[in-house]
Amino acid sequence: MECFSVSVWSLSVCSQQERHATGEPRGREAGGATDRQSYRADHKKEIRAEAAERISKAVNSLLKVDMARLDVTEMFHGISFPGHLHTQDSLKYAVSFPFLDTDILIVSYPKSGTTWLQEVVTLIRTRGNPGLSQTVENWKRAPWLEHYYSSALLEALPTTARVITTHLPHHLLGPALQHSKTKVIYVSRNPKDVVVSFYHFHKMANFLPEPHSFPDFLDRFLDETVSFGSWFDHIKGWTSQINSNLLHITYEEMSLDLHGTIKKISSFLQCPLVEDEVNNCVKHCSFSSMKENKMINYTLVPQEIMDHSKGSFMRKGKVGDWKNMFTEEDSRKFETVFTSKMMENSTLEFVWE
Repeated sequence: MECFSVSVWSLSVCSQQERHATGEPRGREAGGATDRQSYRADHKKEIRAEAAERISKAVNSLLKVDMARLDVTEMFHGISFPGHLHTQDSLKYAVSFPFLDTDILIVSYPKSGTTWLQEVVTLIRTRGNPGLSQTVENWKRAPWLEHYYSSALLEALPTTARVITTHLPHHLLGPALQHSKTKVIYVSRNPKDVVVSFYHFHKMANFLPEPHSFPDFLDRFLDETVSFGSWFDHIKGWTSQINSNLLHITYEEMSLDLHGTIKKISSFLQCPLVEDEVNNCVKHCSFSSMKENKMINYTLVPQEIMDHSKGSFMRKGKVGDWKNMFTEEDSRKFETVFTSKMMENSTLEFVWE
């Protein structure tokens, strides 16, 4: 897996084949080295400009908000998805996506550390350089596979440098991955913190159903009728895969030892970092740093879609915050369902606080 010195979209070194195909000077005459260096610099600028133009065109549709679909729910294989971001065509596109061996796929159930992992992977691939993560929105550099705009965006990205994100369960996406060597990173979080974070997100996201009270939302979560489907099926499906191309990490692990987690992920991606680079990654993907970064805190999203007066997308980033929300009755109800549904997956362990 290739690392990039500056950006996912700036090709750090043109391959020999690309240089020959584009007619790069190869002569050994005096001044040849200078000519080649000049050519490469100009060529990389052209590549960056062309890529930026393609990406800009691909995401223009997002700026034209379809307010009529804010209240639409798309049902796909028995799972409900917010219609503002998903269509039948986009979901069908996702489950039949032709993955490449060079792709990196970030997988999660909502509110499990997706944005954090997007930032970690971005910074690993740029060797701790925050330039990309501070200038390009996360949904452009690591687009959601199943969102309606993604087909155009993914076609605009260089095929050797794609980082893709998904919330889809394994039973829907697994077949598309079956014959590829795509590097998959699955991030999970203890479900009590997931449901609390998901509840607060529903309150600010106008494209999700009104959550009403927390006990009502918890019932829907345990009944597996919330948007994006069952948390239980999601985590059991992905963590049951025994594959050298799949790495399972947890939100709690990132919270307790971000430095060690970054080293683990960089090793998995075959992008080893020196200590200073790891430290830079840690610095720029700390919760406080991310909360202030407009490229990932979603404050650039229009108020009509995500109402930040009702809450913050990056709320607390703490392990065990569920204790401030769950009542004794909520905990009793949760434990009964959790024990029943997770009994056959007793090897999975969770950090609750």
